Amino acid sequence: MESCKVYVDVDATFTKDGRLLPRSFIWTDGHRYEIQRVKHICRAASLKAGGVGMRYTCIIDGKESHLYYEDNNMWFVEGR
Repeated sequence: MESCKVYVDVDATFTKDGRLLPRSFIWTDGHRYEIQRVKHICRAASLKAGGVGMRYTCIIDGKESHLYYEDNNMWFVEGR
């Protein structure tokens, strides 16, 4: 099956120094996933789903995952 963008609702915080940090997101089935840690933030393209924006490399349930914040102010993860 081809990968695609899965748009999700995200709870995020702006820090006092102006950084935007995601804290959790809600998957399409309504399950909330807590982000234990944000390891890295950079501007990057999604090679699997297309699109470009800020890529957040996150630890979710002990696994590394990418969450993207597009220039259109929408969040997505790469789905399959």
